Amino acid sequence: MPEQDSELTLSAEAAASLADHSATDAPAQELGQATDEATPVSRAEPVGREQYDQLKAERDQLLDRLARLQAEFENARKRAERDKIANRDYAVGSVVEKFLPVLDHFEMALKSTGTTEQLRSGVELIVKQMEDVLRQLHVTAIPALGAEFDPRSHEALGSVERHDLPDQHVAEEIRRGYKLRDRLLRPALVRVASNPKQTSE
Repeated sequence: MPEQDSELTLSAEAAASLADHSATDAPAQELGQATDEATPVSRAEPVGREQYDQLKAERDQLLDRLARLQAEFENARKRAERDKIANRDYAVGSVVEKFLPVLDHFEMALKSTGTTEQLRSGVELIVKQMEDVLRQLHVTAIPALGAEFDPRSHEALGSVERHDLPDQHVAEEIRRGYKLRDRLLRPALVRVASNPKQTSE
């Protein structure tokens, strides 16, 4: 019979443990239910007709304002493009206007029936007139002949052996170079002196 007492004791302990477990779970379940009840599911609340009309009016105003801003932006872009073209045309026109007298003198030279020397003298005057116009436009020639070779403003076409010039100085100017203020328009095309005496030293 002692075995039965042992079994009964175990059963009583198991029952007590089960009762404690159930008692512990019950408040948790109740708490869970209370939490679920405290957190309502978000649902869209019905909107009244007056509020709907107000929101619709605000939306229409915003859309209208957006359309107006887009139109203003497009007009400003077109106006800026027109101003850009007008400024460019004005700049080109002012330059061409300065060169028209030069063109007139070239045409007069072509119609001239003078001697070769007279034609040469006339062309020299036209070249001088053109140089004056370029100076007015702040375009100046790049010093080349006899100057030290500078790859930033000179383009070497080759070298020539010269004993009367320092080594790496410009011996011949094939095509004149020009700059607009400090900006290079085109480099001077040159041949550079090669002085064997200085090279050997």
